Amino acid sequence: MTTDTFLADCRARLAFDLLSHTWNSVVLWALRDGPRRPVELRERIGGISSKVLTETLRRLQFNGLVDRHEPPGAPARVEYGLTPLGRTLLGPINAVGAWGFEYGDEVMAAQEAAESGGGHPV
Repeated sequence: MTTDTFLADCRARLAFDLLSHTWNSVVLWALRDGPRRPVELRERIGGISSKVLTETLRRLQFNGLVDRHEPPGAPARVEYGLTPLGRTLLGPINAVGAWGFEYGDEVMAAQEAAESGGGHPV
């Protein structure tokens, strides 16, 4: 293992890239209780367009984190669920969310202070 854990080809950077996309973690978390249809995911998540949800689900499927399946029966419908690999990210997502709940007010206060002081966002 290299001592520089953030090189372009390093696995840690791959994980950060997966979690850094806004909707990846949100969709994975929304699937934690079991498979859902896209319309159910949109209702559960809120604020995500059909197009962005579809792109996110495809990206998560490409990375082996989500499975797409069509349950038997009529009418035809599609559901998405977490793979065992996708489930392994629920702990880290929960940890980041807990950090946000604990320190979110401080981050927002820093943002407000920077805005009122004439600071510019980076």
